[in-house]
Amino acid sequence: MLKLDKQLKLADFVAVVREGRSVSLTTKARQRIVKSRDYVENLLNTDQTVYGVNTGFGKFASVQIKHSEVRDLQRNLLLSHAIGVGEPFPTEVVRGMLLLRAQSLALGYSGVRPVVVEILLELLNQGIHPIVPSQGSVGASGDLSPLAHMSLPLLGEGEVEYQGQILPAAEVLSKAGLTPLVLEAKEGLALINGTQAMTSMLALLVWDAALLLKGADLAAAMSIEALKGSHRPFAPAVTRLRPHPGAGLVADNLRRLLADSEVQASHIDCDKVQDAYSLRAVPQIHGASRDALAHVLSVLEHELNSVTDNPLILWDEDQVISAGNFHGQPLALAADYAAIALAELANISERRIEQMLNPALSGLPAFLAEQGGLHSGLMISQYTAASLVSENKVLAHPASVDSIPTSANQEDHVSMGTHACRKARAVFENVLWVLAIELVSAAQALDFHKPLKPGKGVDIAHQRIRKEISHLDKDRYLRPELDKLRGLLRSGELVSSVEQAVGKLA
Repeated sequence: MLKLDKQLKLADFVAVVREGRSVSLTTKARQRIVKSRDYVENLLNTDQTVYGVNTGFGKFASVQIKHSEVRDLQRNLLLSHAIGVGEPFPTEVVRGMLLLRAQSLALGYSGVRPVVVEILLELLNQGIHPIVPSQGSVGASGDLSPLAHMSLPLLGEGEVEYQGQILPAAEVLSKAGLTPLVLEAKEGLALINGTQAMTSMLALLVWDAALLLKGADLAAAMSIEALKGSHRPFAPAVTRLRPHPGAGLVADNLRRLLADSEVQASHIDCDKVQDAYSLRAVPQIHGASRDALAHVLSVLEHELNSVTDNPLILWDEDQVISAGNFHGQPLALAADYAAIALAELANISERRIEQMLNPALSGLPAFLAEQGGLHSGLMISQYTAASLVSENKVLAHPASVDSIPTSANQEDHVSMGTHACRKARAVFENVLWVLAIELVSAAQALDFHKPLKPGKGVDIAHQRIRKEISHLDKDRYLRPELDKLRGLLRSGELVSSVEQAVGKLA
């Protein structure tokens, strides 16, 4: 069981969201929440005017609400803000939202009662997943609409996914033995002022991208062997003289994957002077994407353990501060950076695909077909890769450079961080396809080099691919096989089989 306290790690996040690990509050977290709530109650008893506690929201911040109407104010807030549209977020994103909102509230500066955090965790632990439309957030004041949809079931409103069915929330709460909440002052605002939709998406992306980076290095190594590329550009001295961390890691991976290559030995004295950049500069290009994603991870680690509420209830300093911790700009910029970094992996991969399929560049049969003309081989796979790469160029346009005023210009700069995260995920999915096409192409090309064996890691990957996809000796329907290979890449199974032979890749 995960105990929520002050620090939430990405690995713990994934264990809860994808593996169903249960979550509870620590005693210390509960104590912080109680102290924060007591402070809010004291404010109410003194009749002070505090934004979000006894005032309206956004442009209505100057409208004071009667003490007798405070509960209605919080309920109305959730109902009025739950107006998102589009396809629902995947279940794992919603689970991440529930966990992250509970984590932020558990830090104890939001002024809610412990029961609010506990019911969020009950939904998570019992697999009761709110239906949250994916469109409608501008990323400030946080993910208002998505979080409102996430929170509606706490009131017995909205719909949830439960045991494979979409059902009214009230019905499922009753089945689960949960009583709908009556929100007290500040609690509705505390539930929806935050960045948890974009953070959940970005956290899952960063976790998955770590596997993708290894898969990209493996695909590159296979293509290098398929094209009889030189291994010399991956020598330690190269990245020592330009010591970007990512480049060094990629070069090390390539040396592991290419070690003991008979293919390399067969062309050691060839007259080729230099390889194309898509082969020779893999450490520099893949490495730059790694460094970019390392920065994204550092932003994410801060956000996982942040209070993104407004106003902040600083009970331990005897003050309430209205500020901008809900603003998604740090995540928006990071997600845009991630999209660009991932798109580049597909850009260079598609160029290696072209190198292998073009007989003028590869020295191999055109489109890697056994009998070109009668058979087209992998010709159209490069079309698909090119299409996806071009689509990624559109998706890589930064969302964070856009802003549009909301709430009668009270909220005059917004982040579009949720857009940025959704786009980055779409880029990731496209990159998976392109790398799968590269792997299929490289496996086909390596068949033409037999009986020479490629580097140890490449050879293991080649054998694993051949367990799923046989040599393309004539044209056949390849899409299902390609989809299967993409699954091996996504899950990390292909990389894992290689790591058993060559050790852990960076």
